[in-house]
Amino acid sequence: MKNALIITLAVFLLWSGYQTYRHPQLKFNALTDRISHPFDTRLRYRIAEVDPRFKLSLEQVKTITEQAAQIWTAGTGQDYFVYDPQARLAIHLIYDERQIESEQRREHLNQLESNQQRWLEKKQSLAQVEQQILQQRQLLSLKQQQLNLQIQHYQQEQQQAQQAAAPLANAVDLQQQQQALQQRITSFKQEIEQYNQKIQQLNQQVDELNVLDQQLNTSVDQYKQRFKPHLFHKGVFNGKQIMIYEFESEDDLRLTLAHELGHALGLSHADDPQALMYPVMKAQKKAHFRLTEADRYLLQTR
Repeated sequence: MKNALIITLAVFLLWSGYQTYRHPQLKFNALTDRISHPFDTRLRYRIAEVDPRFKLSLEQVKTITEQAAQIWTAGTGQDYFVYDPQARLAIHLIYDERQIESEQRREHLNQLESNQQRWLEKKQSLAQVEQQILQQRQLLSLKQQQLNLQIQHYQQEQQQAQQAAAPLANAVDLQQQQQALQQRITSFKQEIEQYNQKIQQLNQQVDELNVLDQQLNTSVDQYKQRFKPHLFHKGVFNGKQIMIYEFESEDDLRLTLAHELGHALGLSHADDPQALMYPVMKAQKKAHFRLTEADRYLLQTR
């Protein structure tokens, strides 16, 4: 009986060692899990802690983590992870100064985007005003040509009347033409004055837009300087736990969890900036992420 037990234990240890060699993630499963699921090579995990300041429930985090695990399944056709409320590998969402900075970054970015939208609307409004002024200038030019012709015509008639000693009726007609012409000249001068006022207002608005543009560029530079792309210190895998300290959105949390789950599979960092296992969160498509060849290569060579 004792020998049979020893043989059974030896066989289990050999089988366990072989499985661990083929599937490194198994070393993070509890021994009881490996005994009760001897042919299951998936890494078992659980959600242990979610700080309420993240405003996510444990069930929401569980769903997001399952989606993170699905990234690996969709990219390889294999299941590597399974949720188990009794699992040894625990995931903790810990709220600290990193998340506070992340929230400040989002606040700055929202303000920056709002200022950019205001700048764009102001620029579009100025473009419309410029177009209106251009049309008005063309109309004024046409009116001035017509007015010059009318003045020229009046002067010719006046000269002819003087040379021919025209009767009184012609003099009255010329006087009426002169009055009408004077009214047109006065009206035209008023239009010119209004046009010049619009030009001054436009120049003032252009100056305001230039100031706003400078302020916007300064804000963008300040934002880039303060909130640079950073390493995945927002999440840490230490062999026993996955600690999440920072995320900007559910998409960001999903990708961060998928990255740390990748470390739990025994993967190091990739060199491809678009890879899930790249150490800097910058070029990855967070909303609809797919594993890259660099990620799959790490799996094949681990």
